[in-house]
Amino acid sequence: MSDTTVRIDGNTLRLPGGAAVRFIRTLRLPETGTHPLPPGLGEFPIRRVADHADTVPEQWLARGGVMLPVYLREAMWLSFAGTTEPAALQVGVGKVCAVSGRPWSDRLARDPQNYVVLPRQPWLDGINSGKGTVRQFVAVPLGLGATVEGQVTGEEVWGGVQLQSFPLNDAALAAWREEERRRAERSRAMPLAPPSYGAAMAAPAAAPGRAPRAAAAMGLGVGGSMRQEVYRDDRPLTDWAERPAGRVFVHLVTPPEWRRITGEAPPPSPVDRAAYTRAGLPWYDYYDQEAEDLAAPDTLSTVKPVGDWLGDDHEPWQEPAPHQVQPLKDAPGKPVTDGDW
Repeated sequence: MSDTTVRIDGNTLRLPGGAAVRFIRTLRLPETGTHPLPPGLGEFPIRRVADHADTVPEQWLARGGVMLPVYLREAMWLSFAGTTEPAALQVGVGKVCAVSGRPWSDRLARDPQNYVVLPRQPWLDGINSGKGTVRQFVAVPLGLGATVEGQVTGEEVWGGVQLQSFPLNDAALAAWREEERRRAERSRAMPLAPPSYGAAMAAPAAAPGRAPRAAAAMGLGVGGSMRQEVYRDDRPLTDWAERPAGRVFVHLVTPPEWRRITGEAPPPSPVDRAAYTRAGLPWYDYYDQEAEDLAAPDTLSTVKPVGDWLGDDHEPWQEPAPHQVQPLKDAPGKPVTDGDW
């Protein structure tokens, strides 16, 4: 693939090969128990670092990429709705793989698997932490040791989120396209499918100065556990390209820094959990009987939640009523600059 550019389309990151990634605001879960998938509260806005060269720290310019505003202990999930063709996507949190727990790599690996397969994996809400579960992505500052990066590596150097996409190789892609063409012919007379989870969940419920030499750096720790499988790839590893088609560094910015850097108001703080539950808005439970779940690596299954560092600030939790949990299933714009990371 010749085009290696990453672009922003609205609030969607489009990586080479058709992978689409959005960062979705959501409710932070209690750190005890296992819960259904929490609802989305709209998309995080995304901006190119290069568009704010006069106000971002020099280190961010060196790494390139994009930035988004996130509150302390705010939770997020990654939506892959809109991915057009199969892609292997690596997701790093502080350059620790969110799937395998291994250090960041520019190669795909199978044992343990260090990527998710799109569009088969419709979303990712956290790190792979147990059989059929993940632990929620939660934003925390660097320096406390609370990030996944700090707990796995003993250092907090990178922060942020890293994404890297691998397309199918030419032969495998041609075979997939032919199968899709035949599938379309067979289903031409069938009714349209219902709206996707990603599209439904993404709907919202509702003057820069000079940059200092450093800015408050944010990374991802973990919060509560939820029912979600990270699917095992059923293709041979040789079906994928050997080298990544594109990559992007996603900087996490505190709301005050976002306002200073961009001149824009950050999104409002998420609605509290009790109010969301009282409103009767849906939660989700997803199960795909045809897919195989990846076992959690030891390095990720032992990561402790951010409450162990920051304390528990939860309001009394209100469990959703059974009828609120809905079962699911059985690029325009300038290129995003890459940098040195």
